Amino acid sequence: MATFLWQAKSRLGELQNGEMEAESAAIVKQRLSAQKLQVVRVKKKATEIQLRMPGSTGVTAKDLMIFTRQFSTMVDAGLPLVQSLEILGSQMENAEFGKIVLDVKATVETGATLADALAKHPKVFGRLFVNLISAGETGGILDTVLLRLAEYIEKNQAVKKKVKGALVYPCIILTVSFVVTMFLLVVVIPSFQKMFEQSGRALPALTQITVDASEWTLGNIHWIALAIGGGIFGFVSFYQSKTGRRTVDKLLLEIPVISPIVRKVAVARFTRTMGTMLTAGVPILEALDIVAGTVGNVIVEEGLYDVREAISEGKSMSQPLSEIKAFPSMVVQMVSVGESTGAMDTMLVKIADFYDEEVDDSISTMMSMLEPMIMSGLAVILGFLVISMFLPVFEMAGG
Repeated sequence: MATFLWQAKSRLGELQNGEMEAESAAIVKQRLSAQKLQVVRVKKKATEIQLRMPGSTGVTAKDLMIFTRQFSTMVDAGLPLVQSLEILGSQMENAEFGKIVLDVKATVETGATLADALAKHPKVFGRLFVNLISAGETGGILDTVLLRLAEYIEKNQAVKKKVKGALVYPCIILTVSFVVTMFLLVVVIPSFQKMFEQSGRALPALTQITVDASEWTLGNIHWIALAIGGGIFGFVSFYQSKTGRRTVDKLLLEIPVISPIVRKVAVARFTRTMGTMLTAGVPILEALDIVAGTVGNVIVEEGLYDVREAISEGKSMSQPLSEIKAFPSMVVQMVSVGESTGAMDTMLVKIADFYDEEVDDSISTMMSMLEPMIMSGLAVILGFLVISMFLPVFEMAGG
């Protein structure tokens, strides 16, 4: 069975496009005609060769956000679920995601709820997504929940993008610095060394240190490469272990320059996710169980499970929340006010908006501190190498 791309006109003359699996183009035409559509074109879809990591679905957060927002608009306009999913699945730019949406549509047609249909694809629609949809279906506010989900995904991705951007710049600078330094030690300095040997002069101490460093690097280049590769592999393997992840996450909460960002990101994720779930009507214990896994730090996650345990014993949220070091007293006080007024969901969303801005400020502060430090370090290293190489040249010119 092959996949065919089709184009047809409705009774009102509207042009529609889609995909259909069938044994031949003739069968596709017959099915379209049975749907009262005037066939314009049917062609076999080209076979796609996709390289993908094992376990990856090929569906990005942007794909999910666009789908959720469009789905919300359709449901709000009164379109039936099946029709909405049919339209979205057939017009999706990401063909893989389109197939998943059409599979969800087929499951809903069998009588399953939308949440159950989405739960069949856990790698695309996580527990948070499915639980919110379930709450939206139960409360009859599916369109509102979908809109909140789209906003949540959009803001969550914005925070991730900011953090990644803050990390990428220093990494690029450090990598370029390392490559330039290695190039000077392995290629440039040996050329100078030959010229110095031909002159027969004794080298200045600074130059001799650089030459020795160059010779050592050339003699151990394979060991250096092995050490770098082994170090990266070792760190990744260590971080993937339970003990390693906990150790690194704990360290991230203590490092002076980085810890403010890590803490604020954790608070922003917790408050926005929790606020979104409570607004949709998800029970607080169930919401905490899901939210704990979204904060991105094992230490904070463990603290939130303790909060859940305390609430299940009849305690308020603010008291056990105050025991988590990542949560400032201001956040705890605002949560306490939210509990007292019965407006916890609204208060959490306000805290999330505030901390999104705080993350921006912290990243800007970190960059303003790191940039001059990195550039100064790079200038010192390169300046040392350049000066040490030109000292003998100056001596020869003066002598």
